[in-house]
Amino acid sequence: MELKLTAEILAAIAQETRLDLLRQLIAAPSGMAAGDLAAALHVPASTLSFHLAALERVGMIFPTRHGRSIIHAVRPGALRGLIRAVTELCGGDLSHLPTPANEDDRMIPAFNVLFVCTHNAARSIMAESILTKIGAGRFHAYSAGSAPGVAPLPAVITKLASLGHDVSRLASKSWDRVTGPAAPRMDFVIALCDTLAGQSCPDFGALSVTGAWPLPDPAKFHGNPAEQATMLNEVYASLRRRIEIFMSLPFATLDRMALKARLDEIGVGMQVA
Repeated sequence: MELKLTAEILAAIAQETRLDLLRQLIAAPSGMAAGDLAAALHVPASTLSFHLAALERVGMIFPTRHGRSIIHAVRPGALRGLIRAVTELCGGDLSHLPTPANEDDRMIPAFNVLFVCTHNAARSIMAESILTKIGAGRFHAYSAGSAPGVAPLPAVITKLASLGHDVSRLASKSWDRVTGPAAPRMDFVIALCDTLAGQSCPDFGALSVTGAWPLPDPAKFHGNPAEQATMLNEVYASLRRRIEIFMSLPFATLDRMALKARLDEIGVGMQVA
């Protein structure tokens, strides 16, 4: 386990309620519903949700849906990975300890990140592709639009392919596909439009952290081919810089309000001319 990741996990669990929460889940290998956890810990549901999200972000626990209930469980491999890392940092040797054949000791925190714009044909498609490529293992990238186009802009697909992105599965999608009980929970929802054409964003869940990175729409730029190519290059470069900064945030040490503030700050002062 990387030193930085170990530090993030230790920072996330360095709180009495979260340690108690982990203890409850370790004692319940099949997991527990949020309501049962709140009752066992004697904390309000809103407080519990905050602590569950913090532990999930660093990969210590994971939720699964059982009917209408969400069951939270500890990741045994993640727990062993943390113990191994701390022991090795203290100079210990765990090489003699057996590792179960089916146990995954890797510690990979994974955030779901949704990029939205009106047509899901250029900016959000580029953002999804960039994060998929440079954030593999730590982030799952999605994109969608309020009024999706028929397909991504051909110039965008050409640009992404020339930079080594996998474009085989890119498509313009409605954000209806990433909402509802069957959809994955989005940790971050980032709007890339100057405006969503009067559309109201759907409810992505109380735990989603939202941000705005407004960028001009390449589809509305009508310069000559050389100017259009320059515009596309600038939008791509701006998205790449923002995403790299976003990936470097100390997620484990920031609460939701601080994360939202940092997310919005990334979109300020980095506009495309």
